[in-house]
Amino acid sequence: MVQPRITVDGETLRLEDVVAAAEAWADPDRVRVELAPEARERMARARRAVERFLSSGEVVYGVTTGFGHFMDRRIPPGDAERLQENILKSHAVGVGRPVDEATSRAVMIIRANTLAKGHSGVRVETVERLLSALNAGVHPIIPEKGSLGASGDLAPLAHMALVLIGQGEARYRGEVLPGAEALRRAGIEPLVLGAKEGLALTNGTAFMTAIGVLTTARAERVAQVADIAGALSCEALHATPRAFDPRIHAARPHPRQTACAEYLRRLLEGSEFLRPDDPLNVQDAYTLRCIPQVHGAARDAIAYARWVLEIELNSATDNPLIFFDESGEPVCLSGGNFHGEPVAIAMDYLSIALAEIGNISERRLTRLTDDASNQGTLPAFLIKHGGLNSGFMLAQYTAAALASENKVLAHPASVDTVPTSANTEDHVSMGPIAARQAAEILANVETILAIELLAAAQGIDFRREVLGRVRLGRGTAAAYALIRQHVPFLEQDAYMAPLIEAVRRLVHEGDLVGAVNAALED
Repeated sequence: MVQPRITVDGETLRLEDVVAAAEAWADPDRVRVELAPEARERMARARRAVERFLSSGEVVYGVTTGFGHFMDRRIPPGDAERLQENILKSHAVGVGRPVDEATSRAVMIIRANTLAKGHSGVRVETVERLLSALNAGVHPIIPEKGSLGASGDLAPLAHMALVLIGQGEARYRGEVLPGAEALRRAGIEPLVLGAKEGLALTNGTAFMTAIGVLTTARAERVAQVADIAGALSCEALHATPRAFDPRIHAARPHPRQTACAEYLRRLLEGSEFLRPDDPLNVQDAYTLRCIPQVHGAARDAIAYARWVLEIELNSATDNPLIFFDESGEPVCLSGGNFHGEPVAIAMDYLSIALAEIGNISERRLTRLTDDASNQGTLPAFLIKHGGLNSGFMLAQYTAAALASENKVLAHPASVDTVPTSANTEDHVSMGPIAARQAAEILANVETILAIELLAAAQGIDFRREVLGRVRLGRGTAAAYALIRQHVPFLEQDAYMAPLIEAVRRLVHEGDLVGAVNAALED
């Protein structure tokens, strides 16, 4: 089998590349990440500039000075290497659970790509060593908490970089090891950092961006799952497809609202479960009628997150940065590209959108389970012999609890700031918190949608008892069939948690979207 290769050049890294590298955590040989030749040339040129600054005694932040509030403390050239090691040790103050190996790998490839732009002044061998660790499956232990998102993700990236110098901890082939031992087993020599390299490795947005990329990629899939769940609920609830008429959406042409309506029409094509035109019942409740408007707005936020992140992936986000003037002379400029505000706001926006997908899904679920809300189309709590059996009563509780939790998590992290470094760093983004909240909301929404899908499939079976052998839509038929491969119709109360988890896995792993889209392409 040909091994997929991803080339890191600082310019063209895509979300899909990061996801592919991250998802190879269990088998790193599946993907190989390489440094592009043109990136090597840019990096070598910037490295020569750093060495020139050092030898000339020029004052350069983080090279011949301390960090943060210590920016006015001069550092002798003889202490340049020690300074860079010290920043890793002193800044590795992360707390909480370690992120998973996929996230650790995403951090590594994003950081390598940032350095490959050639503005950071690190040696080529430093990035090569980072990629060697990635390709060998040496995954630094990175605690999830402790970053303010400006000056970048200092604490998480310090934990990542410590492993490269043979300190910290890493997972290697399923075992947590001291960094030096993990490198030894992988046949990788520890680095001795040169001037500016510790600063360049730690100062940037790779941690929040890594979480953001993995969350956004899953969110794109969840948006499709939401449409599928909504369509199946429409069939279970005997809804009308009139609200998805293309003329309605052309009159308010938000592109992703229009795309959602089109997808719903394709999912429901040929369905015999939908309600024909009825002058006495021309429209449904908002949770059915307004699916394109709500899901479409959420798709807008997801698209915005992708746009921001693909810029961020290929940006120089450390400080200071090295440039060259028209005569070829190097210039070192201090700025604020490490500030995570673009990612923070995008992640907060994404959190709100995902929470709304969960909210409307939970409301559709309630309509499926409440016979008063569905006008007796379905039995109370989707079960026979109600009273003796409780059916989906408590499944709706779980969805409601998750939807409520999401409302708390969706409070925007980016509106908060706590001054740090003796008020030198007096405004921070809280981008890592925003990204982690978005990831947590997404996980909750996957479960809410799984419960809706499970309930809608149960509702379909009840309606078939009345209607006989009638057809589902072209796409919803595939969704229903896949669900029934893993979860049976419930004749009576059963242990529900494993059933919810079985459908959640179909959502999380992409099986549901894959099956439905394959059916639509036939």
